[in-house]
Amino acid sequence: MASDNGNHQENDICLEVSHLWKIFGDKADEVLNSDLQSLPKDEVLENTGCVVAVRDVSFSVKRGEFFVIMGLSGSGKSTLIRMLLRLIQSTSGSIKIDGEDILQFTKQQLMNLRRHTTSMVFQYFGLLPHRTVLDNVAYGLKIRGVSKEERYATAEKAIETVGLKGWEQYLPRALSGGMQQRVGIARALATDPEILLMDEPFSGLDPLIRREMQDELIDLQEKVQKTIIFVTHDLHEALKLGDRIVIMRDGAVVQIGAPEDVITSPADDYVREFVQDASPAKVLTAGTIMDEPAVLLYEWQGPKAALHLMSSSKEDYGFMVGKNRRFLGLITLKQLKSRINDKTLSLKDILVTDVATTSPDTVLEELFPLAAEADYPIAVVDESNRFAGEIQISAIFENMIQDKEEATNE
Repeated sequence: MASDNGNHQENDICLEVSHLWKIFGDKADEVLNSDLQSLPKDEVLENTGCVVAVRDVSFSVKRGEFFVIMGLSGSGKSTLIRMLLRLIQSTSGSIKIDGEDILQFTKQQLMNLRRHTTSMVFQYFGLLPHRTVLDNVAYGLKIRGVSKEERYATAEKAIETVGLKGWEQYLPRALSGGMQQRVGIARALATDPEILLMDEPFSGLDPLIRREMQDELIDLQEKVQKTIIFVTHDLHEALKLGDRIVIMRDGAVVQIGAPEDVITSPADDYVREFVQDASPAKVLTAGTIMDEPAVLLYEWQGPKAALHLMSSSKEDYGFMVGKNRRFLGLITLKQLKSRINDKTLSLKDILVTDVATTSPDTVLEELFPLAAEADYPIAVVDESNRFAGEIQISAIFENMIQDKEEATNE
């Protein structure tokens, strides 16, 4: 069994899956209640005629998290996401949404869950071909019993959110594949669900449109901040979108972690082989490769103290911060030495404020152009402008060279 050992406060958890099994076949209980459950998938099939689709899966999802379930064909990922809405019934285990086990829900409770708490976007859009874009997006609200005026107003806002304003009266056949998928997303958003489930929504699109849709989904999530559970077989898509990723194989979870964890610390040979062609530059972040600087100066220090620190460390620069490590800029050794005999000199007089900065979450790929123009290491600062560390230009270029070499060898 693989499980999520993250330490989350209980009220942060939106979805919790515990020891979930799905076994197709008449002898499912026999498999589950015997040593057969530990056998490989093909041996269970040979001995009992049963198919183990999901094997003892446990994980939790935080509110507002972009949680990706990925694996190759037959890994159990699509079965799993359908189980989360009871579109496929579980053999055993529990699925708790906001603390309630939906496997114990009545038909009415389950209907309310699907209409109000969750919404699903499928791979092949699932649009009603003879209804307009507006009617398609408003359909879930119509089923819920919302008045025509209110549901159309809500649908129009959802259509604008996904960038389709002006297309309200068109039929689906007049839209491209990417636009049709946006309609599907708008329909899901119109009901204002707490959890948005997406089952390989972009896999039917051509590569260029797929990348555009990924970018748009990232932008959309910034606006709506939903809990998104996203299924894909594409590693690069998972690495690009996910806050955390579950990798499945033969119905079981083999690793759960942030994209960086999956790339840098694969759980086993299967994951290692799976991710070996992934570009670290697209995954590793500034926070991963930053270091504490050899010299960190404070605004209340004097010039001679700064000179001593830089000279003893053999650095020709030093980052300067204020209270609470608020980033101020950079002092160069050359300027400091040239004015050290000036008795009125303050470090602020020679402070270089035009310094390249980045956030800890910036991926290395985005740092390449910044590094090309920077004269000094890049300062890493958080959203409150607090200094977190520095990134040496050489470290960025080393990753760039490695990335190009890997691309050449593919």
